[in-house]
This record gives sequence, C-alpha cells and structure tokens, in this order.
Amino acid sequence: MTTPVDLDAVRQHLENTVMVDRVRISRPTGTPQLDVETGLLGPIPADVVWEGNGAVLSAHGLAAVENLVGGKWLDDTASWYGLITPLHAPLPQRGDRVEVAVSSSSTGGTAGRVWQALDPAEASTVEVARITRLDEITPP
Repeated sequence: MTTPVDLDAVRQHLENTVMVDRVRISRPTGTPQLDVETGLLGPIPADVVWEGNGAVLSAHGLAAVENLVGGKWLDDTASWYGLITPLHAPLPQRGDRVEVAVSSSSTGGTAGRVWQALDPAEASTVEVARITRLDEITPP
C-alpha cells in the first residue's frame, strides 16, 4: 500500500527551504541602442515581469532538491541551470532574462550572473513548483 503524497506540504517545503533567493524575471521589449561614443551596445530594454522568491539551481542542485523532498519530481534536464518559482508566479517565456536580485547565501555564486529562459516554463497536470530551463548569458 502506498501513502499519498501531500503536494501542499511538498510545495510549502520547497518554498521555505529552496526558493529562498529573490529572483527577477524581465522580458526584453526592444533592441539595445548603439552608444556612438564608445561603439558599444547599451542595455536591452526590458520590463520586469515578476520579482519574488525563487531559486536558480544547477542541474546537480536540481537533483539534490529531488532527494530533499523525498521523491523524483523533475526529469533530467538538458540545460545546466533551472529556475524554480512558486506556482503563483507568472510563467516565464522563451527569451526572458533571469537574475538573482538578492541571494540568501554569500557562497551561492549567483551574484552578477544573468540567464535566459530556453523555453516556456514547464507545465504538468500535477505541479509542486514552476521549473524553467535556463542558459547562462555570458558577457563578450
């Protein structure tokens, strides 16, 4: 006999123990302008879509979270990073930019790094969190 999983308890556990950073999701709204004095492109204009609790985890971090909650709730990822946000957060779209606005850890290594959503957030009949595959944007 199997014991049913309390999905609300799993969601709460993830939000309290894993989604402890403040993440910002922004959506590009145009193209960068050329700075004629420097010859460099300026920032890409964007609107903030959402800012709130979440986590950016490496593929290894995502696997560790599966062990933390006691079950496999995430398929293997082809990308190295994944964004985890609560179910009430909006669905990130392909091309959205993700950054950790405030890190809860001084050793997390996410400060100053930016990622791009590879695909729309994953969807499922049964969900405990929003998962979005990310690719890091590296400066030239």
